[in-house]
Amino acid sequence: MKKIISKNILIYGAFAVTAITGLVACNGDDAPSDGYAQLVYKNGNILTVNKDGQVAQAVAVRDRMVVAAGSDRAVSRYIGKDTQVIDLAGKTMIPGIYDAHSHFSMTGMNLKFEADLNSPPIGAIKSIEEIISLLKTKQSELGTDAWLTGFGYDDTLLSEKRHPTREDLDRVSTTQPVFVTHISGHMSVANTAALKLAGITAATPNPEGGVIGKDGKGEPTGYLAETAAQLVSKFKPAFTAAQQQEGLAAAAKMYASKGVTTANDGATGPAGVEALEKAAQSGRLPVRVVAWPMGLSALTGSKAIALTSGKVKVGGIKDFHDGSIQGYTGYLSHPYHTPHDDDADYAGYPRSSREALVARAIDAQKAGVQMFIHANGDQAIADVLYAYRKAHEAHPRADARNVIIHSQMAREDQLDEMKELGVIPSFFELHTYYWGDRHRDIFLGPDRGTRISPVKSALNRGIPFTLHADTPVVPMDPMLMLWAAVNRVSTSGAVIGADQRVSVMEALRGITINAAHQNFEEKERGSIEVGKFADLVVLSADPVSVDSMKIKDIEVLETIVEGRTVYKTRN
Repeated sequence: MKKIISKNILIYGAFAVTAITGLVACNGDDAPSDGYAQLVYKNGNILTVNKDGQVAQAVAVRDRMVVAAGSDRAVSRYIGKDTQVIDLAGKTMIPGIYDAHSHFSMTGMNLKFEADLNSPPIGAIKSIEEIISLLKTKQSELGTDAWLTGFGYDDTLLSEKRHPTREDLDRVSTTQPVFVTHISGHMSVANTAALKLAGITAATPNPEGGVIGKDGKGEPTGYLAETAAQLVSKFKPAFTAAQQQEGLAAAAKMYASKGVTTANDGATGPAGVEALEKAAQSGRLPVRVVAWPMGLSALTGSKAIALTSGKVKVGGIKDFHDGSIQGYTGYLSHPYHTPHDDDADYAGYPRSSREALVARAIDAQKAGVQMFIHANGDQAIADVLYAYRKAHEAHPRADARNVIIHSQMAREDQLDEMKELGVIPSFFELHTYYWGDRHRDIFLGPDRGTRISPVKSALNRGIPFTLHADTPVVPMDPMLMLWAAVNRVSTSGAVIGADQRVSVMEALRGITINAAHQNFEEKERGSIEVGKFADLVVLSADPVSVDSMKIKDIEVLETIVEGRTVYKTRN
């Protein structure tokens, strides 16, 4: 984007940013100093992401908080003889990345203990044969008694263009359970040993909200969609306490390296919250984590845990209403573009009835609890909005900030309703990059496929949308998230809905201040302002001024949580 300087106003696309000079237009510049800062960053290009979009040169930190942000001259009076002064040498600083939604604990377990079955551009797997080979390698590491698991296979990117079957996985072992999960996280495949352990036979009916794949003779193929996968996964041995801590440490290291200062652990429970707090108290958790338990009872149990570290917070509750568009389990109002199993009328399905969803929403609303409901397809979104409306009618609550996670197929009329109800859409914008071509050509067709994740439409309505990566579904990479929202370019290089592009600053708000707002923390985090925690990130380049196609190549040089550096490159 072109940068034009005029009267101290920097114009980045359609977003105006006020340049701070002297002692004006700066939080803290006019306030008398009542003490020196412990840390001052100066000579930088500091994107504060405050409501006016101001750009500062320096920021002062004392007792974990920002005490000044403005010009070098203004902030210099916070420098005393013991103040550590860091010269940014013109580098760009932004607020710490606030993860609007991911699965932090699961990411750590996958990093340390699961076979990586991802295909390019994430991983290296290109065929079922390679999946089998990798699982056999895992078998040689773990032995012939352990469960063999893997995550991330994508049937549409495998040379065979299908899901693995139990017969495929039986080639790894017929005596020990083998269980692999699709990249969406919404379907899995089990070998014969795992199916036997779960008691799944030809006579086993589909559970509510799930499908057990069966062949022409009615025998289980090993494919298990949505709730059906839980029939097997519940028998998988739990990770040991030591393994949990090892996984959480790995996740924290990875998230910090990407500039994340507040992470999210969606769909957890008391045991998960307790493990997070233990990691924080032992020093393994340098970043903050906001946990969303699954359901009111899990929330109650989670809140009973003493959280004294200051690093772990329990937020609202997570729920699911449909699955994945790329897995044919997203719930649409009209059939899929390419028929699923030769059924031209197939449009996916919900994980529970609308009535059951409404009941859960009303219970949460009555309890004063925020909800985060997963919905990809437009029919699923319709059901969630109906549930939120009914909950509000039953128990009116100002500023509930209920959220629709993914909101992938949100229609214009549904965005209008979100605005009316105060519902926040959290967009998985990276769908445009990783699945844009296949949504357009296979799952949704060109009309619906190029309109996924309608961020610009939300922006036009003044809705404070957020952006997320849903890690481990795709890697945590905030700069790629920015790049995707600004460019909407797929892995093939095609533009997926140019009219839904937004500016860099608008997208940056989606992973900083808007995400903090989503979690009722906008007064504490999400922007670089006086009185907020010093969650900061130093970048290798300015995402606003570089060629927009190079945003994804920007590196995180340093991540600072509450004034303490938790990640820094060697350079």
